[in-house]
Amino acid sequence: MSKRVALSGNEAAAHAIRQINPDVIAAFPITPSTPIPQNVSQFIADGRMTTEFVTVESEHSAISACVGASAAGGRVMTATSANGLALMFEILYIASGMRRPIVAPVVARALSGPLNIHGDFSDVYGVRESGWVELFCQDSQEFYDTIIQSVKLAENESVLTPVMPIADGFDISHTVENWYMEDDKAIQEFIGEYHSKYSLLDTEHPVTFGAWAPPDWYYEHRRSQLEGLLNACDAFKAVDKEFGEKFGRSYGVIEKYHSDDADIIVIGMGAVSGTIKDAIDEMRANGISAGFLRVKLFRPFPYKDIIEALKGAKAIGVFDRCITAGAQTAALCTDIRSAMYGKSNIPIVNYTYGLGGRDTTVSHVKTVIEQLKEAAEGKKIDLINYINLRA
Repeated sequence: MSKRVALSGNEAAAHAIRQINPDVIAAFPITPSTPIPQNVSQFIADGRMTTEFVTVESEHSAISACVGASAAGGRVMTATSANGLALMFEILYIASGMRRPIVAPVVARALSGPLNIHGDFSDVYGVRESGWVELFCQDSQEFYDTIIQSVKLAENESVLTPVMPIADGFDISHTVENWYMEDDKAIQEFIGEYHSKYSLLDTEHPVTFGAWAPPDWYYEHRRSQLEGLLNACDAFKAVDKEFGEKFGRSYGVIEKYHSDDADIIVIGMGAVSGTIKDAIDEMRANGISAGFLRVKLFRPFPYKDIIEALKGAKAIGVFDRCITAGAQTAALCTDIRSAMYGKSNIPIVNYTYGLGGRDTTVSHVKTVIEQLKEAAEGKKIDLINYINLRA
């Protein structure tokens, strides 16, 4: 039986982890994700979890301990943000390369420098090619639900790949919202017990972990590893459907909001989605054919679903919460443009927003939609634009 609670996104994540009750958590505190392991450690101290909490000296050590515990056959989790995720970078590739089904909620935050502790996607965009599944969440409810779904997804035999549920720093992590917490037993029944097929501790059936791969085999290993990541798209759809049938909430790899009949489509991820939806409602009330496409699954990129969803658009604006560092466009826009290459000649415009916690309002989004309307009518628009940037 679910109950409605008023808690922050970080508390939602901590309660999801409490209900999952993994074998091992290794974590090191960093703003704005610190309350996740902090609350989990309190749950353990209060006897509400049987998880082994490994205190470490850095995030690099945290993810290293997670890889070892997972290789030993455990259900393993961690949590981090920003510079902490960057410090994990080396081991993220090892975790995915060894097909370890680790779940690591990330509270997305700006990277230094200059020093900033507020939300943007610099950290999670920076590790997008590390072989992890990346799932972006709109609010606390979705963060809670996605962490639970991620365990079942990561442990799926066709996937066996680490998963990163992502929430915007402060916009979700520290904002108190009303959301539904499910019954502990129902969550345990949904995720089921984890039985690792191979374990370092199974001396009767020895296997090799972390093997050396010379040039005549490395290529094959990397290509084989990719299968698990690619399978995650269909596997998540199945997990999400099962979750929806059991708990009444599902999300899909993309969410279409008034986009089926829209001439102008805005695309984005994460907490800005609610703001964009409000702007879409206001524009449609004024007779402008606008819609929103929210990308939930960022890696692997669900390009087939996105191409189908955008087939009627006359102009597209892509919101990226990360600055373009020398590329033609930022990551989400680049993926959208790649997916649509050869499918359409419509304008696809990149909008940078929200860096370092900068506000993005309904008014800002409405201005973007007006600009895209002009682009659809043939007006030349700059490829890269900056929302709420002081001149």
